[in-house]
Amino acid sequence: MLEVIKKDFYAVFERDPAAANWLEVLLVYPGFHAVILYRIAHWLWNKEIPFVPRIISHLGRFLTGIEIHPGAKIGTDFFIDHGMGVVIGETTVIGNNVTLFQGVTLGGTGKEKGKRHPTLGNNIVVGVGAKILGNIIIGDNVKIGANSVVLEPVSSDSTVVGVPGRVVKQGGRRLTETMLDHVHLPDPVADRIERLERELKEIRNHMKEKK
Repeated sequence: MLEVIKKDFYAVFERDPAAANWLEVLLVYPGFHAVILYRIAHWLWNKEIPFVPRIISHLGRFLTGIEIHPGAKIGTDFFIDHGMGVVIGETTVIGNNVTLFQGVTLGGTGKEKGKRHPTLGNNIVVGVGAKILGNIIIGDNVKIGANSVVLEPVSSDSTVVGVPGRVVKQGGRRLTETMLDHVHLPDPVADRIERLERELKEIRNHMKEKK
């Protein structure tokens, strides 16, 4: 467990340019604190120790604003940036080298039993406020845009944006022009509104010509 926590610690420096030194990360990074508490709770959960893992999880939520169920399975090099409001459900599975920003929810869609939360592969970035819901698989090397709502599986090497989430890049081929960061992503809803406005303008011009 200590080796895994060590990798999580170094992941902070790799992905957050504001991380100045090791003491600052240890003392004032709630995302890292939440991950440490999760690692301890998960270890106890696997030992089938009652109550204590949930108490640690509850303490972590109180101290950091981040809720990670001790039953979730999370790989190494895990990083939560500005993590207030992050929620990770019990049957969530997360691979290695995954980054979550604030307000991300990895949740279920109802009261179904068994595996009811998403499975995320390796090398994934989930943008601010994004929701990934249900027992779906998100492949490796995927980027989820800010405030996206993902309800369907996503294949590897894809970029997803919008509500509901839509793939705008797949397998190295751009389906629309986009940049590979969680901020500068196209908005399919805005694109659709612009098209509708253009069509409405054309109809108005056509009606004027008839008059």
